[in-house]
Amino acid sequence: MKKIIFVLFAVFGLKNVQAQSDSIVKPLTVSGYSEVYYMADFNNPKNNSRPGFVYSHNRNNEVNVNLAFIKAGYNTDRLRANLALAAGTYMNANYAAESGVMKNIYEANVGLKISQKHNLWIDAGILPSHLGFESAVGKDNWTLSRSLFADNSPYFETGAKISYTSPTGKWFLSALVLNGWQRIQRVDGNSTPAFGHQITFKPNEKLTLNSGSFIGNDKPDSIRQMRYFHNLYGIYQINKKIGITAGFDMGAEQKTKGSSNYNIWYTPVLLLKYNVNEKFSLTGRGEYYQDEKGVIISTNTQNGFKTFGYSLNADYYILPNLVWRAEIRNLNSKDAIFMDRSEELNKNSLTAITALAFSF
Repeated sequence: MKKIIFVLFAVFGLKNVQAQSDSIVKPLTVSGYSEVYYMADFNNPKNNSRPGFVYSHNRNNEVNVNLAFIKAGYNTDRLRANLALAAGTYMNANYAAESGVMKNIYEANVGLKISQKHNLWIDAGILPSHLGFESAVGKDNWTLSRSLFADNSPYFETGAKISYTSPTGKWFLSALVLNGWQRIQRVDGNSTPAFGHQITFKPNEKLTLNSGSFIGNDKPDSIRQMRYFHNLYGIYQINKKIGITAGFDMGAEQKTKGSSNYNIWYTPVLLLKYNVNEKFSLTGRGEYYQDEKGVIISTNTQNGFKTFGYSLNADYYILPNLVWRAEIRNLNSKDAIFMDRSEELNKNSLTAITALAFSF
């Protein structure tokens, strides 16, 4: 960890060394992000944690940091690279399977443009996920909390991808080879690579359509179960005031090794955003997640995970790089899966959360 921090500070130092030539210093950028939050779970569980399927803003009844990172970027016409180190409850939850310093590497990748005529790149390393319209950086999302849709699919991935952007910018195409389902290190005993694709179409400034997939096995070879997952979403900015996002995820995983039968899960989500003015906006969200057999979310209950959710979010930009956010959210499950203070299980989970997000 000390070595990584030293390298990062060395990179930052280059930015401020005036003696360096412009060709070296100019491509370097340094950025950062920090999001502090307070969550009130009205079930108020004794362990002060949200259920295991909530990976962002998952600590209750305390002020905490969801995500804080510092990032060095290098960009030229032919080469791009990123290195970011991070901490926070998001990192603790999403990097729990990683070991050592890997738990703090938010991003580490290098890309090379392989064509002089076309916008064609190969990137490799620890990359942001190609699945979904939400990211770990809260300020970039319409809602404070992540949807069930986002929290239970990869936020990051490790591998290599080839990508192409059309001259008009309307089409983006990529193919990926990955270490697994949100993994830096491959599962012990697993020798099978995973694959994915992404196609994004932007016919105009108002509309974005996106298709992404994951195909792979995330278990040891001895109990291999192939997983097939597809992510579909569209974003439509009706006018300057109103925007709408709709998404649908669906996945299938073999019941056992070599089986022709599959366990299915799916999740639709719908968001509506209203910009009151340049500083203030409101967003409503409705969602549903069904994973009856517990492929992604295991409950050990009769009906599995079948949960509706709805939320209302408010954002206010105090400064261009400082946003205050507040959200109230309710989840309602078919089975009692939410634990309260008396360690009784309930079907309902009501939460209120507020956050300050700063970036530079």
